[in-house]
Amino acid sequence: MKGNYFITSESVGNGHPDKVCDQISDAVLDAVLKDDPKGRVACETFISAGLVIVGGEITTTTYVDVHKLVRGVLTDIGYTNQVYGFDASTCAILNAINRQSPDISQGVDTGGAGDQGIMYGYATDETKSLMPLPITLAHAIVKRIEDVRKSKELDYLGPDCKSQITVEYVDGQPKRIDTVVIAAQHTEKILDKTGKKITEKARQEIIDVVAMPIVGKLMDKNTKFYINQTGKFVVGGPQSDTGVTGRKIIVDTYGGIVPHGGGAFSGKDPTKVDRSAAYMARYITKNVVAAGIANKCLIQLSYVIGKAEPLSIFVDTFGTGKISEEKIVALIRKNFDLTPGGIIKTLDLRKPVFRRTAAYGHFGNAAFRWEKTDVAAKLKKDAGV
Repeated sequence: MKGNYFITSESVGNGHPDKVCDQISDAVLDAVLKDDPKGRVACETFISAGLVIVGGEITTTTYVDVHKLVRGVLTDIGYTNQVYGFDASTCAILNAINRQSPDISQGVDTGGAGDQGIMYGYATDETKSLMPLPITLAHAIVKRIEDVRKSKELDYLGPDCKSQITVEYVDGQPKRIDTVVIAAQHTEKILDKTGKKITEKARQEIIDVVAMPIVGKLMDKNTKFYINQTGKFVVGGPQSDTGVTGRKIIVDTYGGIVPHGGGAFSGKDPTKVDRSAAYMARYITKNVVAAGIANKCLIQLSYVIGKAEPLSIFVDTFGTGKISEEKIVALIRKNFDLTPGGIIKTLDLRKPVFRRTAAYGHFGNAAFRWEKTDVAAKLKKDAGV
């Protein structure tokens, strides 16, 4: 895209109510896969003031102590003090998990997809991780908040937080940070004498300690900061807002830069292609960009329940491709097994790795198998670029 334009992405911290639910649902999934790699899981979590409900459909040969698991996740996040409005040791927990429908199983057992749907993957060479810069920075901000909170460097911060980053682009390339938004839960310790807003000292401290290490090199004198813009953020977490699994799908993916298929990820085992095929789509596009075939690459896959092969493969390189999109689709068909079984095998998805995905994005973390670029050399050779 030519000319100057602005793109914004947001992220939320691991103490945000929706992200708490994602982490609980994926912790349940990991607990099943640890002892039963072929267990079927569709786990949903709801959280509100003093209450956690874990439900869904699970078919497994193992046992999961849901109450112990939930309290463990909440403790890891930092909800261990009633001052933040929620306490892992005293909250009520309701287990409402049932078995998976046999009508779904009969299609999945034969190797078919676990549901219909469309999935997107994307990669761009504007960052080392081949992720869009706005969502990369937004994730880094909220992760930084967690780090300084747990290290006690800023001991007044609570578990709930959000960030938002606006990047100015020139002719398709990111040039500067225009706006940084941070909403960070805190104790009353940093309120001014009115009790209605944080002190200017605390505001500047959050900018210096949290934001500057992340955006300092890309900001300029015109960069704007909005820190707890309502004045204060004392009441947060489940005390102030209900949380539900799968409600932060744009945070989980590419920050709104490209389309999202609509299916959430957390709490779902890898037979469900709205999760596993989205991971495969990211794996494919990252390898295409790493191979130098395109500077940007978007792929859409579609599936129908009970059928193994995708119904369609669509590729868009936004005019940056060295070869045609048609030829890229042919390369994808040649080099990647897009059946549910093939995806699970390629990305090694029968292991308990999913709770790590449930905060700070499912993409861009080099620890995940789908972030490898081990097919790039083969794609480059086949493409002749």
